[in-house]
Amino acid sequence: MTLGEKISTLRKENHYTQEQLAELLGVSRQSISKWESNLAYPETDKLIKMGKLFDCSMDYLLNEDITEKQEIRSIEQKNIWNHFKLQIRERKSKKIIFGMPLYHIGKNAHGFFAIGFRAHGVFSIGLMARGFVSFGLLSLGVISAGLLTLGLISAGVFSIGLLALGAIAVGLFAIGAISIGILSIGALSVGYFSTGALSVGKYIAVGDHAQAMIAIGKTTAEGTVYSHIGNLSSADIPTVINQLDNTVPQWLQWAKEIFKIFIQ
Repeated sequence: MTLGEKISTLRKENHYTQEQLAELLGVSRQSISKWESNLAYPETDKLIKMGKLFDCSMDYLLNEDITEKQEIRSIEQKNIWNHFKLQIRERKSKKIIFGMPLYHIGKNAHGFFAIGFRAHGVFSIGLMARGFVSFGLLSLGVISAGLLTLGLISAGVFSIGLLALGAIAVGLFAIGAISIGILSIGALSVGYFSTGALSVGKYIAVGDHAQAMIAIGKTTAEGTVYSHIGNLSSADIPTVINQLDNTVPQWLQWAKEIFKIFIQ
């Protein structure tokens, strides 16, 4: 089997058009056509790229007597990280939306829908993902989910966002095992307004153990202005609300009103 026949076979097995393979290798479609017709031969760097892309050895490509593809994955590559990268086969839509392909699947994907090792798009999925909606090990987006996440609405093991949900959550409104935020809910909760098993707040804290200007705790309550052990009675609520109205600054009125609903 000639080099051209092998290139043609590998391209078709991996579902690439001549145009797509040309784009990946940085050559013209005509070059691919000439290679496959044995009218021209690829340069050494292009052969190396094809070996990596098609996961085959140089011996297989260049030796006409070798007809079985020899995989070149090393033992070190057989881990989750590299396995993920090797499994991604380049795909790109010809249809363009907002200056991007409708979809792009590849190691470095950029498209309206992007899936890859690094993915950047309106909707993106990858180990490192950026987009309006993104999912990834490291995720950045308006709506993001993953292990480490940053977004307007963020969910992950460690998340940062206006609305943050996670084992460790930091945000304007944070919910998590460990949460830090203006409004904070968690096992360990720190914020201006906080509630949790161990709750520390600037203005008010509600929980098993509460510490704040206004502290409401089931077991302990350490408040600099007001302390209460147990659930609030209907007679206690107006006192707490009055304290909040007199101390919370104007820019936090929205958070105060939300927290009022919680304690009433």
